[in-house]
Parts: sequence; structure tokens; C-alpha cells
Amino acid sequence: MQLSVEISMYPLKDEYIPAIKDFIQRLNEQPQLQVISNTMSTQVFGDYDVVMDVLKAEMRKSWEQSGRAIFVCKFIDGDLNPNIGL
Repeated sequence: MQLSVEISMYPLKDEYIPAIKDFIQRLNEQPQLQVISNTMSTQVFGDYDVVMDVLKAEMRKSWEQSGRAIFVCKFIDGDLNPNIGL
């Protein structure tokens, strides 16, 4: 099953941008995922199990490295990648 996720990270510290950039970079390093970022959120597309495993690991890593952060996510089944077919 394919999965589409929209995720936003809100680190609870003054210097929040490096933690966000690091999280997005780690997502982009996953060759099995399609990742699209903009100024509001990051969209992740791929196989359900792969997406969930990557998000689980990378969210944990963010908390361990950067401290407290809020992650806001929306999940929908299927591949809603707007770049498909381009």
C-alpha cells in the first residue's frame, strides 16, 4: 500500500531552523521515498511500511539530537505526489 504524509516539525527552542533542516535532509537521503518540501511543510510519499519506519526512526533521532519538538502530521492512503506524471 502506498502512503502520503504531510509533516511539519516545530522544535521548542530558539535556534529551530538547523533542527528542521537536518530532519528534512535525513528524509531526502532515503532513496525509497519521494520528498517534497516547501516553507510550510514536507510531503513524503512511498510504501506504507517504509514511510512509517523512516518517520519513526527520524522523529526519534530528532528528539534525541535536538530536544523537544512537535511534529504535526497528516496521513492519507495512496500516492498523492503532485509530481507523478511530469
